[in-house]
Amino acid sequence: MRNTGLIGMALCLALMCCVSCKSKQKAYKAAYEQAKEKEVVDYSAIDEEEEEVIAPVSKSKTTMSARQERISAIAGENAEGIKLYSVVIGSFRNQTNAYSLKERMQSEGYMPILGENEQGMLRVILTSHETRQEAERSRESVRSKYYPNFQDAWILERRY
Repeated sequence: MRNTGLIGMALCLALMCCVSCKSKQKAYKAAYEQAKEKEVVDYSAIDEEEEEVIAPVSKSKTTMSARQERISAIAGENAEGIKLYSVVIGSFRNQTNAYSLKERMQSEGYMPILGENEQGMLRVILTSHETRQEAERSRESVRSKYYPNFQDAWILERRY
């Protein structure tokens, strides 16, 4: 009789543990699905009319001076493609992250170049230009096209 009672209590305890684990799994799954739906909604909310809207850019970012650095193309990159003024959309110490962003932008139709400064930072250069005005126009175009991403894109003035 006692054994039956102990076995019954053990089964109840095991059942309660399973139920509590399943409820946690359900909660995590529900949160995951909700986040996934939100992500899908964010991307699906963009239609052709909204793409033409130019995102607001603060005056301080527009009039910011270019950062001057000595930069060289890393091995395998087109060194000739880095001109006097470049639009940088990412800076990384981790080479994997830099290559990942480069590949993403290549799939968007750009020809990004990876450059390295004297401190070992990898710069993902999206476009490169001879004049500062061209670089500023390109930076603003990138900011508005990819709004809200790449709002921190900046201009690199190459030093030799």
